[in-house]
Amino acid sequence: MDLITTTPDLAAVCARLARHSYVTVDTEFLRESTYYSKLCLLQMAGPEDAVLVDPLAPGIDLAPFFALMADPVVEKVFHSARQDVEIIWFMGHLIPTPLFDTQIAAMVCGYGDSVSYEQLANDLAKARIDKSSRFTDWSRRPLSEQQLTYALADVTHLRTIYGALRSQLAETGREAWLDEEMAILTSPATYATKPEDAWLRLASRIRKPRDAAVLIELAAWREREARSRDVPRSRVMKDDTLVDVATHAPRSAEALGLLRSVPNGFERSRAASDVLEAVARGLARDPADIELPSRERGRAGGGALLDLLKVLLKAVSEGERVAPKIIASVDDLDAIAADDQADVPALKGWRRDIFGERALALKNGRLSLAVERSRVKIVAI
Repeated sequence: MDLITTTPDLAAVCARLARHSYVTVDTEFLRESTYYSKLCLLQMAGPEDAVLVDPLAPGIDLAPFFALMADPVVEKVFHSARQDVEIIWFMGHLIPTPLFDTQIAAMVCGYGDSVSYEQLANDLAKARIDKSSRFTDWSRRPLSEQQLTYALADVTHLRTIYGALRSQLAETGREAWLDEEMAILTSPATYATKPEDAWLRLASRIRKPRDAAVLIELAAWREREARSRDVPRSRVMKDDTLVDVATHAPRSAEALGLLRSVPNGFERSRAASDVLEAVARGLARDPADIELPSRERGRAGGGALLDLLKVLLKAVSEGERVAPKIIASVDDLDAIAADDQADVPALKGWRRDIFGERALALKNGRLSLAVERSRVKIVAI
């Protein structure tokens, strides 16, 4: 099984695939030692053939691949597309459109939350996937025949999965439901991460606005440093250390060195001065301007109302054959419990039609839940 390793061969393959209405796509990458994912292998398939591309081959230019990804008449089919699209966005400065994510489509079609490719291959393509090569080092060359066979299967079975899900969406009239999700996946805002927002990943570990102010500056510094060096965030400073420094806010190198989470000798490094400057910037911020994410659950009615909404969501998802996760999140339910006019997806569009109106009716006493033959029954009052 040969790899495409030259630009002319890649251009010929992409020109051939561009003649079809869709192309299935997958990537293999590594991110253990870098900030940005390192693309190690590209897999593509059309209705008639499938190919493997070596993006690490000397001198290869991926421009033909990026042109195919931007072709407006060829639908790009991925499974769990987020990370693949993120790589293409970073390397090619574009988002594949039009896009079809089989994992999300499967959720709309009732296959459960975050259904795996292996499960869909088994259910819809009647194929079993050998997962033994999943966690191999895809950057090492040469790749084994086992690796190549595994990689190719990720796009060949995807053709059958795509066809089956497309048919199910058409039969149920739910194509528009998927379009809303694809609009999020193809929005540049989904992939444009701001260093100033990096602290939100750790916000739940901070209790005071002053500590949050310092954490904002520290996390932004770490994000920029990790990007500029193309190393994982933890290589610059571990999460535990970042939170420890934010809560203690050391003003000097000596005080920084006394923190138990700080590695020995770090206070004498160049990075230490950057950390202290970030701490100083955080302390200079007005804590009153810092809004900590809410930790409250079950507002406006307590946990009982939230629990009832969860039961309703499960009943609706089973009745409509749609994964609960794609209808409403726990945050959506929490917001609905607090406010009938909450600005959440569950109260908009098709979600409101199948669930949101019922949620408001339950909350306001116009609907009840009962159990009949071990199943939850929705009863209008």
